[in-house]
Amino acid sequence: MSTEARFAAGDWYAVVGDRATVLLPGSQRGRVATLWDLADSGASADALLDALLADGLSSLDHFALVAHGDDRTRLLVRGAPTAAVSSAGGDELVSADPGTAWAERLVAGVSSIRVTLTGDAAAEHLLAPGLARVSVVEFGTPAPAAEQATEDVAPALVAEAEAEPEPAVTPEPEPEPQPEPEPEPVAAADPVPEAPAAAPMQFGEPADDPTPTGETPAVADDWSDRDGQTQVGAPAPDFDRPPVPGQEMAPEVVSQPVAALVFSTGDVVAVDRTVLVGRAPEARRFASHDQPHVVTVPSPHQEISSTHLEIRPGAGADHGSAIATDLGSTNGTVLALPGLDVEELKPGIAVSLVPGAVLDLGDGVTIQVTNP
Repeated sequence: MSTEARFAAGDWYAVVGDRATVLLPGSQRGRVATLWDLADSGASADALLDALLADGLSSLDHFALVAHGDDRTRLLVRGAPTAAVSSAGGDELVSADPGTAWAERLVAGVSSIRVTLTGDAAAEHLLAPGLARVSVVEFGTPAPAAEQATEDVAPALVAEAEAEPEPAVTPEPEPEPQPEPEPEPVAAADPVPEAPAAAPMQFGEPADDPTPTGETPAVADDWSDRDGQTQVGAPAPDFDRPPVPGQEMAPEVVSQPVAALVFSTGDVVAVDRTVLVGRAPEARRFASHDQPHVVTVPSPHQEISSTHLEIRPGAGADHGSAIATDLGSTNGTVLALPGLDVEELKPGIAVSLVPGAVLDLGDGVTIQVTNP
């Protein structure tokens, strides 16, 4: 089977290695780091299964495991996941019966496997080794339905053509040409009256008040960087509260903090709303009733951008945890999660944080994530 894999975004974790893939619900986040260490090192399906069962089955109601061999594919499903398998032996839907530990198959000649976790979305995103949040995962390249239909119908048409001889066809005499009728005269159409010219558009004078209610003051055009100052101004168009793909936004302010941020500068900030960090953070897109926490940090070598990083409460599967987003900083943000290799945040892409995670902004400034 081709190891090409694709996925649809969702709330489940996909731990993808070169030899095996483990699928776990969002409630099993605590197992992900250990499984990724094993999968990334090329561990076998048995080693991954041992790690899954280390704490017993009572706390693991749902999972799926797909191991890719040279000539056979091993598949395990427990609880909610179902797997549609296409192989040389035909098609099969694999699911675990109620009351059983799991369903297991060892299939040769597999052409494709579609594992459905939640929903039935199309798997359109490429799944590479690493971690992903998924709802459906497909392995292999199943033939399109139209192509399969053509393959099934074509032999039948050939057999039918060979079985039935073609009857002789006697050509019919061509009819004599008939004279074409004279075209009827067409009455001239009435001329279409021209539409009156539209009135010119009118615009307000430069002195007009753009905020007649007086609730939001007009913003000055000068947005030069002013270190050490916190500004409130116009929205930043490139990074307007980017959410986690496929998840709803969290409320602007939550009743209980989801995490605490311990800065290397000595500051400690609770994540009960959005937190903006930078040399001179600007809270431009927030209303007066939900202003974020703004934290100014030193950057003597200018490695930290004015508004460098956003940390806020998560939503959906990340409800109860914190989410970090690099806001297009010049020198980037490095994230170290417990048990995982360090990675650099992609601008505008939100990443879930766990207690013990450390964010490095540069110039010696770090942020450690702890329980609130």
